[in-house]
Amino acid sequence: MPPRLNPLQASWAFPIRTRAPIERWRPTAIPQPCAPRNRGYADASKDLPLSPDQKGPNTEQDAIPHVSEEAAAMKKSMGETPPELEQGTPIEEIVAGDKEAQAKLPKVMKDALKAQKPSNSRSFSTSAVRRIDHYGGYLGPMGGPPQNPDASIAASGNEPITDPASRALSQGVKFGLPTLPLPANYNLHHRYDPLIDQMVGLLIQHGKKDVARRNMDIILSYLRTSPPPKINPDRPLLPGHPPPSHLPLNPILYLSLAIDSVAPLLRIRQQRGAAGGGVALALPIPLSLRRRRWTAINWILEAASKRKSRGSGKGMFATRIAEEIVAVVEGKSSIWVKREGLHKLGVSARANMLVKRR
Repeated sequence: MPPRLNPLQASWAFPIRTRAPIERWRPTAIPQPCAPRNRGYADASKDLPLSPDQKGPNTEQDAIPHVSEEAAAMKKSMGETPPELEQGTPIEEIVAGDKEAQAKLPKVMKDALKAQKPSNSRSFSTSAVRRIDHYGGYLGPMGGPPQNPDASIAASGNEPITDPASRALSQGVKFGLPTLPLPANYNLHHRYDPLIDQMVGLLIQHGKKDVARRNMDIILSYLRTSPPPKINPDRPLLPGHPPPSHLPLNPILYLSLAIDSVAPLLRIRQQRGAAGGGVALALPIPLSLRRRRWTAINWILEAASKRKSRGSGKGMFATRIAEEIVAVVEGKSSIWVKREGLHKLGVSARANMLVKRR
């Protein structure tokens, strides 16, 4: 058989040509000059001339003047002061005396007109309440008894002011102006009563002061809403206290009266070796006001923890403390027995106090 033809072994080269792509004809837009868009017939120079005698329905000669301009012309003709034309008149003033026009106003404007009308009753009181101390006495401007009654009356604003400058300054002042210069101690050092701060500090458990403040709020609310206490004459309170019906009106006074009435005046200190031979000797030691209150509050907390709870919740412990405070004022608490026993022991221990003779 004859050998096959091998093109790779050929001495000549085969030309390989690709087919040229056929270009398609696309029509192209021929740019043409654009026509001007401004209309020549609307120029101001080509406006038609106006006739001086021409009058139409929309000309300025037949236009009705504005309400404000008409009112100004009317006032001017009558010799009165015309209204200001630069500032518009509010709609509330226009319909002030016209009830028919007010009835046709939108609901929003009706509500605004109703809000502007003063009500027949006041939601606040303008009567000033005079402050009293913890035991029923009146206080001066600095917390003590007023030294000059005339000065206190003048400061309260009841005395008529004759000076024109002072009269101008006192306009709008409800309780009168203070006397200047102010004293050095005429400022508020503490936000709350010292007894309230001390009791809140003793109510704190596990460092939670917010819980203690909430319990203190519950205690004061209970004292404020409780009925007037029935005081036992065998367990007298501090002299000069207000009547029982006034105590719920001032819960802080209620609380301070209960604590100060049951607070002990002294404590017993066991002095080692004072009796000789290592035997301790009981000596009565007087207490300060803060220490007396500290002892009374601890006694109240101890007695309240032994009370039976009437329910469950976060405020039941504070409620038991408030009930114990009411029991102290009524003379039913066991703290009175503890106080009387401590005072009897202090009276008997007075013999151990040796006074050196000079």
